[in-house]
Amino acid sequence: MVNRKKADLITLAIAIAVILVINFLGSLFFTRIDFTSEKRYTLSDVTKDILNSLDDKVQVTVYLEGEFPAGFKRLRNSTRDLLIDFEAYSDNRLQFGFVNPMSGDQQAQEQAYQQLLEKGLEPTNLSVKTEDGMSQKIIFPAAMITYKGAQIPVKLLQNRTGSSPEEVLNNSIQNLEYAFASAVKKLSTGGSVRVGFTEGHGELTDMQLSDAIKSLGDSYEVGRVNLQTIPFGGLDQLKLLIIAKPDQAFSEAEKYKIDYFLMKGGRIIWSLDQVNADLDSLRGASEQLAFPKKLDIDDMLFKYGLRMNYDLLADMNCAQIPLNVGDIGGQSQIQMLPWLFYPVFVPVSAHPLVKNLDGIRSEFPGSIDLIELKNVHSEVLLASSPFSRKIDAPTMLSLNMVEKEPDPEQFKGVPKPFAVLLEGEFPSNFRNRPVPEGINEKVSIPEKSRNGKMIAIADGDVFKNQINTKDGSPYPLGFDRYTQEQYANKSLLLNAADYLTDDSGIISLRNKEIKLRLLDRVKIRQEKTFWQLINIGLPLLMLIACGIFQHYYRIRKYTR
Repeated sequence: MVNRKKADLITLAIAIAVILVINFLGSLFFTRIDFTSEKRYTLSDVTKDILNSLDDKVQVTVYLEGEFPAGFKRLRNSTRDLLIDFEAYSDNRLQFGFVNPMSGDQQAQEQAYQQLLEKGLEPTNLSVKTEDGMSQKIIFPAAMITYKGAQIPVKLLQNRTGSSPEEVLNNSIQNLEYAFASAVKKLSTGGSVRVGFTEGHGELTDMQLSDAIKSLGDSYEVGRVNLQTIPFGGLDQLKLLIIAKPDQAFSEAEKYKIDYFLMKGGRIIWSLDQVNADLDSLRGASEQLAFPKKLDIDDMLFKYGLRMNYDLLADMNCAQIPLNVGDIGGQSQIQMLPWLFYPVFVPVSAHPLVKNLDGIRSEFPGSIDLIELKNVHSEVLLASSPFSRKIDAPTMLSLNMVEKEPDPEQFKGVPKPFAVLLEGEFPSNFRNRPVPEGINEKVSIPEKSRNGKMIAIADGDVFKNQINTKDGSPYPLGFDRYTQEQYANKSLLLNAADYLTDDSGIISLRNKEIKLRLLDRVKIRQEKTFWQLINIGLPLLMLIACGIFQHYYRIRKYTR
């Protein structure tokens, strides 16, 4: 008896020693095991590298706290789970906290609301079911990241027109790692990457690009670039060149600088109008002739593998504009009517640049043709709906067109490309050509680019913000002041800049997928009683059976 007791104590001591050794080894080697099929709780190597490279404390403040419906609780919990992983892999250099900005009295709530708006956080009006019915509640599904005194907002809720609430929340959860990892990297790099908007050809003004410059300025060093005066050394310091709605022709010397920039590894976003058409001009006259512009860059674009056509896209999936439909009692009657030349492009591509984005608003866009080139990969990012048509320029436009119901038969066709991505080894436009007049510096241009990237968008207004006519302040990029709708133009710009300037592959995090495993609502209604009995009654029956079995087992054991 004594030997057996001694053996049991030895076994217990060994077990305790093994547990202590395992715990000690576990404290030395950090690892986690993810048993989900889509690895939803596994951080990518890109994210881990970003967190490991932090050299100072990062504070994340999440404004998603309070009483929410189940869907937003899931978003909040998923955000907390992700940030716990971020904290662990950053060796506790990243810290986070959840706060409720709408707590306190009415005055405190209004003050917090204005402060968050000024920081660039977007509110959401949430309908909450109460005992008295439905009530409206303002929430901020967003976070603010602070690093070395600099701040950058993070949008947690990814709205998408036409998606169910479950899909919107699922897409938002899928995008969390990219949203936080991208923001942390932008802050940690200190905005060292330079982005330039061209000027000198009638491009969009600083006021029209106000929110685009401000949004990019949170992560990059942004400024204007005059191709006539900038030296080649200045181009070498740029990473991304954005050409937004020029109205005047480019000289050969300016085209030479653009070609030099691309061949040396620079990235370009072309946002061009090939046809001159403007709604404000149309309002002032009964008709307007939409005619081709002369930018003199067709040869360059063709050399790079694309053709931006001299046409306009009319699409039945379009935005609305306010029009005067008559006078009653001396008062103008303004009505919102669909305008076919303001298409809304809904992304269907699975490319991480546009995946799960909401609609992109445009103004008088055109179409793009892709030209196959060796060692150049091209992909359509955005295209018109199947209910669209091309109208070649020159053509006469009139606001009276809104009075005519569009014939669906005339709008049936294949979707036309509107925005494309090109990657690869672009041939130089000045290969075997003399240096144009006006180039005084002695530079050489390679015959082909090295890992070149560019995005072409057949609309010069896609990055233009609207302006408040009362005080002259700019609206957020993508916001329609007439319909009060927010489109995804800003997200497109930020994603495009991230993709073109970053070679680490962080944009690939937007490919992360979490499968929706929703309950069958029809089956729930049909089998509700059955499953209630199973979930409530079966555990009770099992408990009773175990009690009866134990009772008779003890009787039989001790009777013997």
